[in-house]
Amino acid sequence: MATVEQPQIEHSHLAIRGLNLHVAQAGTGELGTVLFLHGFPEIWYSWRHQMLAVAAAGYRAVAPDWRGYGLSDQPPEPEAASYQDLQDDLLAILDALSIPKVFIVAKDFGAMPAYDFALRNPNRTCGVVCLGIPFLHGASSFTTLPEGFYIRRWREPGRAEADFGRYDVKRVVRTIYVLFSRSEIPIANEDQEIMDLADLSTPLPEWFTEEDLAVYASLYEKSGFRYPMEMPYRALHKSQPIEDPKFQVPVFVVMGEKDYVFKFPGIEAVLKNGVMAKFAPDLKVTYIPEGSHFVQEQFPDMVNDLLLGFLKDHPVA
Repeated sequence: MATVEQPQIEHSHLAIRGLNLHVAQAGTGELGTVLFLHGFPEIWYSWRHQMLAVAAAGYRAVAPDWRGYGLSDQPPEPEAASYQDLQDDLLAILDALSIPKVFIVAKDFGAMPAYDFALRNPNRTCGVVCLGIPFLHGASSFTTLPEGFYIRRWREPGRAEADFGRYDVKRVVRTIYVLFSRSEIPIANEDQEIMDLADLSTPLPEWFTEEDLAVYASLYEKSGFRYPMEMPYRALHKSQPIEDPKFQVPVFVVMGEKDYVFKFPGIEAVLKNGVMAKFAPDLKVTYIPEGSHFVQEQFPDMVNDLLLGFLKDHPVA
């Protein structure tokens, strides 16, 4: 398996609700614990820069691979994937590690269980930092986007599997990173599949190395894409919104202005028209002008400074 040396990061597996979940950790945690939640096509490794930064600052960094991702076990019934599973896994991970309370830092679809966890478990949450995804009350609707919109395509059982199956795992991860680092929403034409939107002549983002790609590819070779297509894409309709949600903890949203998600219907209004502030009284929003969907890998020092500033402003009592 390809690895990039991160000697300060330790790896283990925890027996969580019938599955062995992989957890990466760094730091001793004198100042508290920071739990990092990845999205797709990401993995614990997506947080390598932030883990080392918070560990050096005196925090304990914990970054699991979600069930069905990377080095974590596959659930026996992928099609039964639900956000409640993720909630229950998080609580069980904290209990297994004897962590009473955490800051949660999340990205992409990881933001959804992060927000939900903070709302349902304020006594276990110090604060929430989400990159690229604001809090959206209720299910998101993509009906105004074309049929070729990648989420609509990937929600069709078997379609992504057939599309991805034409190539090796490394090529699939490479293509998704290329597409998702652009400022345009990935949308295929009627006669195209999503993998057709980029080829090997398209360069990787300058901040994403071949070595990084090898690590991601090795982890997805282990897990495959079966469960990642269920969670999040085919499980979106299963999420159970909380009635009259109100955050009791500080919330910080970091948004890259070149993140394609910014162009999803309603996202900009939620952030800039005060919609999210109705649910999060203690809300801070920061924009990174050239930031893409992978802003924590693209501008790690900038994101680390923002994250450490948030942690410093909210010391654990």
